[in-house]
Amino acid sequence: MLSRACLFAITTLPAIVSLLCCCQNVTRDNARTEFNGSSVDFRSFGDIFQRAYEVDGEEFHRRRLYFQNAIKRHAYLNSFSSAPQSAKYGINQFSDLSQQEFRDLYLQASADQAPLFSGLKKERLPATFDWRDRAVVAPITDQKACGSCWAFSVVHAVQSVHAIDSSQLVELSVQQVLDCSYQNKGCNGGSPVQTLIWLKQTRMKLVPEEAYAYKAKTGICRFFSQSHGGVALNNFTARDFSDQEEAMMGQLFEHGPLTAVVDAVSWQDYQGGIIQHHCSSQYSNHAVLIVGYNTAGSIPYWIVQNSWGTSWGNEGYVYIKIGGNVCGIADSVATVFL
Repeated sequence: MLSRACLFAITTLPAIVSLLCCCQNVTRDNARTEFNGSSVDFRSFGDIFQRAYEVDGEEFHRRRLYFQNAIKRHAYLNSFSSAPQSAKYGINQFSDLSQQEFRDLYLQASADQAPLFSGLKKERLPATFDWRDRAVVAPITDQKACGSCWAFSVVHAVQSVHAIDSSQLVELSVQQVLDCSYQNKGCNGGSPVQTLIWLKQTRMKLVPEEAYAYKAKTGICRFFSQSHGGVALNNFTARDFSDQEEAMMGQLFEHGPLTAVVDAVSWQDYQGGIIQHHCSSQYSNHAVLIVGYNTAGSIPYWIVQNSWGTSWGNEGYVYIKIGGNVCGIADSVATVFL
């Protein structure tokens, strides 16, 4: 059942935020079962994703138009996807948003220009490597209708490296970074590199998630004493690996999951598979965590953790082709050190 807050016809962007926060409790399997074909009914979409638009109202018709535009867009995107492992695009929880609304709500990260990587690439890397196999990657989270991807990517990198060092995965507070990182704009966006600079300069300890829970909105910074348990950043590097993705694989293998800022405009429609097209390297707007790679098959790919919940993509993950800097995956990549 929807909460009372959801039972109204929405007319503004803030109202869309409220509705999306309430109405994304749908599993990917249910969505796939319901939408197993090209002919999709907007009312069925509303039932599955628990939308509460007033039937035949202005908002209903506007959302249905966005939905119909999305279906046309999916046909175009899928026309490039002929190989079995190619990315597939279709209906998901974002299909009744306009492309501009999607950008305004979810694509709020910015990238600082990083110097080119000048080190040596690591030789004899394994063909596949995934930090999830070492139990150092936290489960998929959902940033909800808050532009906080920049905070999620940094915090998840720190907690994974801490787990590698300590053999214990402790989920750390994203809300603490959202509220306290003054160089950034909370739910209105931020930069992973600026966040890492702030953590390094202040030596602020990231406290456990249970001590400072995520609320999907910017709040007042809560301070903890230095004696309080937490994890502090010692250092980081940010580099451009755009022509050196093999060296980037070595960085991941040696040091842990990596923070990256990508162009995720086409991800509004992503359902699964390996992204090879429709993803530029010119407009960085979304921060993610790279947790592994796979070069064993015909199409090598990065394994990337997103923060849009498990109903999106490959159970919350996206696979991006290695080589060619697809989605700008290698433009601004940060490694953390504790």
